[in-house]
Amino acid sequence: MPIIQSITAREIINSKAVPTVETTVALSDGTIVTGSCPTGTSIGSYEATDLRDGDENRYGGKGVLKAVANIKTTIAQAIVGKEIQNFSDIDKILLELDATQNKSVLGANAILSVSITVARACARSAKMPLYKYLHHYLKQQTNLRIPTPIFNIINGGEHAGNNVDFQEFMVIPASSMTFSSGLLMCTNVYHALKNTLKKNSLTTLVGDEGGFGPTFPKNTDALAMLKKAIDTTSAKFGYDIFFGLDVASNSFYHEHAYHIKDNPNPMSTNEIISYFREINKEYALVYLEDPLAEDDWDGWSALCKEQGQDTLIVGDDLTATNPYRLQIAINKKAITGIIIKPNQIGTVLESLAVVEVARAAGLKIIVSHRSGETNDDFIADFAVATAADYVKFGAPARGERIAKYNRLLAIEEEILAATKKT
Repeated sequence: MPIIQSITAREIINSKAVPTVETTVALSDGTIVTGSCPTGTSIGSYEATDLRDGDENRYGGKGVLKAVANIKTTIAQAIVGKEIQNFSDIDKILLELDATQNKSVLGANAILSVSITVARACARSAKMPLYKYLHHYLKQQTNLRIPTPIFNIINGGEHAGNNVDFQEFMVIPASSMTFSSGLLMCTNVYHALKNTLKKNSLTTLVGDEGGFGPTFPKNTDALAMLKKAIDTTSAKFGYDIFFGLDVASNSFYHEHAYHIKDNPNPMSTNEIISYFREINKEYALVYLEDPLAEDDWDGWSALCKEQGQDTLIVGDDLTATNPYRLQIAINKKAITGIIIKPNQIGTVLESLAVVEVARAAGLKIIVSHRSGETNDDFIADFAVATAADYVKFGAPARGERIAKYNRLLAIEEEILAATKKT
């Protein structure tokens, strides 16, 4: 088994000009790999904690030199010289070192960057693609396939200066399509939307995740504009392509009420559930993420009971890739799908464990990036390895998003080639 010879780290900048952590690991067999940790913008209360320096003279207090130092000292002292059979050996050490549920001692940004890099190093040392290495670790019985992509092509909420209340207006290709065909179709829709926005004298500047960020009087106006763009393409709405929303309702839930542009008055839980019912009548949403606030459990259960048969009701801030939150959601029958974001929990090992619990409960798995990304494409391999149902990597634009989509294209080609050989 290879031995960890060295580990080092540095502060880098993510796609939002916010610092994050990059780690490099060298093994005794000559393997040298690097990995980095993404950063969220719409952060739920139950996520693991990124360690920030708090020095207002550096990056407005968001520097990560403390997290970097934790890797170079505490973590390095614990794992350098260790023989590793697989990445989980090191993840278990990281968890013992921090010993908190929210990773507040070492920082989730420090821990995850190490966890990702060690997993990649193990795969490289085994001379296997990362997705195959993790797939074998999980003892997956399913055939390798590329998850259906979900494209966020209108950015709103905190991702685009609160131009509209909802955070993501998404297009989703039919799950029967190959990944490359779905990517082609939705990229065509992305360009069609740009042209449609121009014709309506609306901005085509993009938000944090590569989607356009026009301002609309109401959230439903964004859906109408998106439908208009689809109608200019060869894609057939409701057959080839569908709508989804990431509502990110925590951002407009105040004083036990929901405040959105579409209604001049604050809305109760029952009222906003009725509002989603009306949207569904017109646009037949197949995907609805964080439609209610993260502690509005009764509302989640009611919505899931009413609309969960036709629409995937997905927890993100609600569940935070956290096994305890997931179990509550399962017990309350609050969701039919779960977002998996490794930096919400802190290690690859824990993320895989949450996937397995969710799958055993019959939930759909959606593996997701963060708004503050790097060019690291780990999450693409992770999604394939876990046999996720869907992936969310943003719009088909901006380098940090495209890195993930291009990685999926490469994996798709590898899987196709392997299938032809057999």
